[in-house]
Amino acid sequence: MSYSSKYFSSFTMGLAQPAIVAAVAALCTSTAAFAQNAVDTQQSPEEVTLGQVTVQADALARSVDDLTTPADVLTGDELVQRRGANLGDTLSGEPGIQATHFGAGASRPVIRGMDGARVKVLQSGAAIQDASTVSPDHLVTTEPMLARQIEVLRGPSALIYGAGAIGGVVNVLDDKIPTSVPKKGYEGQVEMRAGTGGAGAAGAVSVTGGSGNFAIHAEGMARNAHDYRVGSGWEGGGKVAGSRSRGNDGSIGLSWIGDDGSYLGAAYTRQTANYGLPGHNHSIEGCHLHGLHLHCGGHDHGDGDHEDHDHDHESGDVPVVRLQSERYDLRGEWRNPIAGISAVRLRGGVTDYKHDEVEDGAVATTFRNRAHDLRLEAVHEPIAGWTGVFGLETSRRRFSAVGEEAYLQPTVTRQNGLFLMEQQRFGDVSVEAAVRHDWQSVNADEVEGGERRSHHGTSASIGAGWRFAPGWRLTSHLTTATRMPTAEELYANGLHMATATYELGNSRLRAERSNNIDLGLERKFDPQGNTIASVNLYRNHIANYIYGKTLDAVDGLQLLQYSQQTATFTGLEAKVQHKINANWRATVWGDMVHARLDDGSHVPRLSPARIGLRLAGQWEHWRSEAEWTLVKRQNKVAEYESETPGYGMLGWRLSYHDRASDGSPWQAYLKVDNLTDKLAYAHTSYIKNAAPLRGRSVTVGFVKQF
Repeated sequence: MSYSSKYFSSFTMGLAQPAIVAAVAALCTSTAAFAQNAVDTQQSPEEVTLGQVTVQADALARSVDDLTTPADVLTGDELVQRRGANLGDTLSGEPGIQATHFGAGASRPVIRGMDGARVKVLQSGAAIQDASTVSPDHLVTTEPMLARQIEVLRGPSALIYGAGAIGGVVNVLDDKIPTSVPKKGYEGQVEMRAGTGGAGAAGAVSVTGGSGNFAIHAEGMARNAHDYRVGSGWEGGGKVAGSRSRGNDGSIGLSWIGDDGSYLGAAYTRQTANYGLPGHNHSIEGCHLHGLHLHCGGHDHGDGDHEDHDHDHESGDVPVVRLQSERYDLRGEWRNPIAGISAVRLRGGVTDYKHDEVEDGAVATTFRNRAHDLRLEAVHEPIAGWTGVFGLETSRRRFSAVGEEAYLQPTVTRQNGLFLMEQQRFGDVSVEAAVRHDWQSVNADEVEGGERRSHHGTSASIGAGWRFAPGWRLTSHLTTATRMPTAEELYANGLHMATATYELGNSRLRAERSNNIDLGLERKFDPQGNTIASVNLYRNHIANYIYGKTLDAVDGLQLLQYSQQTATFTGLEAKVQHKINANWRATVWGDMVHARLDDGSHVPRLSPARIGLRLAGQWEHWRSEAEWTLVKRQNKVAEYESETPGYGMLGWRLSYHDRASDGSPWQAYLKVDNLTDKLAYAHTSYIKNAAPLRGRSVTVGFVKQF
């Protein structure tokens, strides 16, 4: 535990710095000023008990308190305040979750140090079919501004959505297919926001109408952001060139809804996006291989620096991604279809995804993904006290890349899975268990009868929660899971300009085997939950862990070959919430993860440790929150990877809530991110030095329900 001791020691010293304390105290004073000598009967945002929030990604639709494994939920006002331009930015402030950060256009969640295919992203329980697992410069095709709730699951509840999601599952709930008819015949929401520092402007509107047994839903959003400004003191200038982005998203859905709550509906969604790829380095365009060494112009291997992906920000025009995705969704639920079955659920979709990478006005490379997926599950009534869900899932994905950077040959990936999850309560102990078996085949260049690789594996998980004393809850779960290699890991072969890598796949890769143990302890110090403390410890031992091993580096370009060896991830997440009085509350949280490979080296781009302090208050219609996050320097780096300095970042939010004359709620809000304009870098990013995090930015917004 020497690593964690040093971590907490360094954080304690950091929090003691007078400048930090003064800044936090000043904002806390403004936050708490509302609360002084005031009594308010309204519930503050942080007083909402997460245990009462239904987790829709859980097949049995239980609350957070009923789950035996860690779960995070963003909903309501908290989601409005925290959502960013993409999914990674929206979730990156949650304990245990950071983001890949590729400028302003693309960002995926990193959960407990894992990203890519190890984190599965769902849209209302259905798999999202895009190209975001292929590379961090590819956008996740889900829109946070149109989300009703965002959930993060791990353990048995996550296992039934895919054994490969050993980092976790993110479920983005939407309303594109109505599941009920509005009581007054219609309902909806409109939101508008605008910001400084390159945040740009965005707007979204959604409306649902219906009568009798039918309901229709329509929604749309648009955003436009300029190159964003970074913190003060960056040698690259004041803004990240090519970090601009804009996009549109719209859908229309229709449902038939039965009197018992059963429904069947379909929706069509179209999304477009244009965003830059910062840090493009033209000097590596002619690089090629001599054996397992790089050769770039007049430089051979060993020349130039060996730093990680530090792209030249002054290298001419920045390439742009032009994305278009169309998806048809089918969703349904049949309540009590036969004796012993309480519900049967259907999720299916067909996706046609394409994006062009445009350089100097011409299309350089086109990525395309044509896919369909189907998920069918049934919830059974108690059998000997056990309630559970069983089902099947199948998908087919045809992926291709054509053009200058076609480092992936066309592949067809077929996946099939069967799953079962059961749960029962024995007095103060709740138990849940899950098992899943998956089959996968990947055909390379199937049209020409190319190579085929097949994998299969069984995964299982068991967890328990024990309320062993008033206010105490102990949770634990054990998981053994199989993750099968992706087409990109098997067959990549070529130069990838966006990440400044030359990637070599390995068609002989075997499936990963992850053995995970997670222990959690929660303490409510009073029946009202005024003070709650929780901690989660985990250890993940992964045999045949697949990673990009750097073999050579020249002028910022790295040669990566997908390799395997055993890796061990160990970490913790902790949080303490305390209600100071009727009007304000304090929260302290922290997370850390340590990961090593069997040969003693570190896992690349590992999430740094963090600790945060949050103070929230309210008075009548006003709510305010200040948060200070301290990110530790990351010096546990892989070969050819540079260290990343630590930083502290201060944010502040203020909102006013009221109701219109018809009783519908509305709010106006103000957000200030990176209040001290700190220059900061995301260690999890391939282009961290070419695209630092956003500097000070101010966002104002308005949300109205009707």
